[in-house]
Amino acid sequence: MSAPHAARPRIAVVGAAAAGLAAAEGLRRLGWDGEITLVGDEPHPPYDRPPLSKHVLSGSWEPGRTALRDAGQLTELGLDLRLGTRAVAYDPARRTLTLGDAGQTVLRCAGVIAATGVTPRTLPGGDGVEGVHVLRTLEDALALRRRLATPGRRLAVVGGGVLGAEAAAVACALGHQVTLVGTGDTVMGRVLGPEAGRLLADVHRAHGVVLRSGQAVTGVRADAGRATGVVLADGTVVEADDVLLAIGSVPAVDWLRPGAEAAGLDLSDGLRCDEFCAAAPGLYGAGDVARWYHPGLGRELRIEHRMNASEQGLAAARNLLAELDPERFGERRPFTPVPYFWSDQYDLKLQAHGVLAGADRTEVRVLGKDPLRLAALYGTAGRATGILTIGLPPRQTRSLRALIATPAPWPEAITGLTETVAA
Repeated sequence: MSAPHAARPRIAVVGAAAAGLAAAEGLRRLGWDGEITLVGDEPHPPYDRPPLSKHVLSGSWEPGRTALRDAGQLTELGLDLRLGTRAVAYDPARRTLTLGDAGQTVLRCAGVIAATGVTPRTLPGGDGVEGVHVLRTLEDALALRRRLATPGRRLAVVGGGVLGAEAAAVACALGHQVTLVGTGDTVMGRVLGPEAGRLLADVHRAHGVVLRSGQAVTGVRADAGRATGVVLADGTVVEADDVLLAIGSVPAVDWLRPGAEAAGLDLSDGLRCDEFCAAAPGLYGAGDVARWYHPGLGRELRIEHRMNASEQGLAAARNLLAELDPERFGERRPFTPVPYFWSDQYDLKLQAHGVLAGADRTEVRVLGKDPLRLAALYGTAGRATGILTIGLPPRQTRSLRALIATPAPWPEAITGLTETVAA
C-alpha cells in the first residue's frame, strides 16, 4: 500500500487587484511551484482601478478593457482562484486562513500576502440612498456612469483629492453641472501643496466646475430615498441629483483583527510592516493596505497608488519566498521605491515622483508663458523628497526623478531643477 501524497505547500494572496496579481505572478516567476490561492471579494478577475474614474466613467472604455490579464494568462499561472470570496480571519501562529464561503473553508498556508486594499469612507444619511455613490469598484463606476448618461445632471462631488478631481473633470466634460466640495481652498492641495493646488482649482473653475472650498460636509440630504444634495457644516445645502463621496478610504484589515493582538499586529493605519514588507513571520503586506518602513526616507509610508501596488506585490512575494527558503531564494531585500502617481484631468497630465505630502518647502518653476506647464520640487528637513510635473516631456520628468531617487540636499536639488527645466 503506497503512502499518501503530501499536500503541496500553499501561499495565499488575499486581494485580487493589482497588488495581489503582481504577488501571484511574482511567486511563479521566482520559482514557487506550490499552490497559490488568490482570494478576491469581487466576482471579477483582476482588473485595473485607475481607469474607473476616467475612461470607464466617461464611457470611452467598456469594462472588459480594464482586465489586467486575459483568461489564458491567468490559467498559465496555475492559480487556485477564489473570486467572490472574502477572507474573514487569519491565525498567524497556526498560519491558517479562514474564508467566508458557505463552508467557512480553512486553508493551511506556508505564508500569506495581504493585498486587500481599502474601502471608501461614507457620510451620515448616505447608506442605501439612490444617487449616492462611491468610486472604488467596477460596479461603482458603472452605476455612476448610468446616472450620468442622462443629460444635465447636477453632481456634487465631496472631496477635492485625486479621485474627486478626476471624476469632477469627467462629469464636467460630459456636460453636467458639477459642484466640487472640499475642506481645503485648493484642489488636491494636500498632495500638491498650495501653489499647484490653486492652479488646478483655477483649471476646474475655467471648465465650469463650481468649487465650494473650505467647507465640511456633515451629511447627505435625501427625499423618499433619493439624494437631493449634501448639507454643509454651516447649514447650507448644495442641491444635487447625484452625490459622489470621495472623502478618503479605510484600509481593509478587518479580516486580520481576530488574530492581531496575539500576533502583535499593528492595524492602526493599515497593516504595519517592516522594510521587507513583513508584518509577522509568514505574513507580508502589499499595496494600499500596507504601511511599511521606507529606509531610504526614514519614515513609514502607506501609499494608495497604482504603481506602488504592483511594485510592492512583487517585493512582498520575493521576500516571503526568501523567508521560507533562503538557500533557494536568497536574502530578503528592503523595499525602497521612488513612489509615482499620475492624474489625467481635462487635457492635463500630472506626474509626481517621490513624496509630496507634508513637505515643508516647495519650489515651483513655470516654463514659458503657460502657467500650467511647470515643474515643482518638494522638500522636507533640508532634502528634496518629491517632484511634480505638468506638461513636461518624459525626458525632463525622468531627469527630475533622479534628484529624489537618493534625496539630494535642497540647494543641490534646486540647482538640478534649474538646469533640467532650462535644457
